[in-house]
Amino acid sequence: MARVMLVCGKIASGKSWYCRGLMEKNPALLLSVDEVTDRIFDKALGSRHDEACAKIQAYLLDKAVEAVRAGADVILDWGFWTRASRREATAFFEARSIPVEWHYINVPEERWRENIARRNAAVLAGQDSSYYVDEGLLAKLQALFEEPEPREMDLWFTPHYSKKAPPEPGPSENKL
Repeated sequence: MARVMLVCGKIASGKSWYCRGLMEKNPALLLSVDEVTDRIFDKALGSRHDEACAKIQAYLLDKAVEAVRAGADVILDWGFWTRASRREATAFFEARSIPVEWHYINVPEERWRENIARRNAAVLAGQDSSYYVDEGLLAKLQALFEEPEPREMDLWFTPHYSKKAPPEPGPSENKL
């Protein structure tokens, strides 16, 4: 039976990169809130950002159910930052008898800050359509994120970095 893979991680932790790697290993439909907001809305959502994202997430959950029932695996890429959001997503799919598999992108603090700096530089250079993460937004995001307990995740991925190459999936992928 098809399943839903839910990817959890902080902003700029490498979730989108990780999801592309998952898709190479296992063909799946990728459903991403960021992709929808980037294509439909401008960066000026402002106070409507959270409301728009909630509506997009509800829509994508329904689309995930449709895809799984049609026989396709699905990857949901939108962070699942809080324990409550992870419990709600699990309950949503369990109520529909759809198997879920949780993946966590565990990025060390120093590397995470480097990722944000790299992202911000690309945004300023016009090479990335993401939004700029200033110190105020960074503080807000840090306060919102609740790191999962190992028992919440099926797979805990800690990227290995080298100065010359991007992180490589492999032995750091641990089934819990």
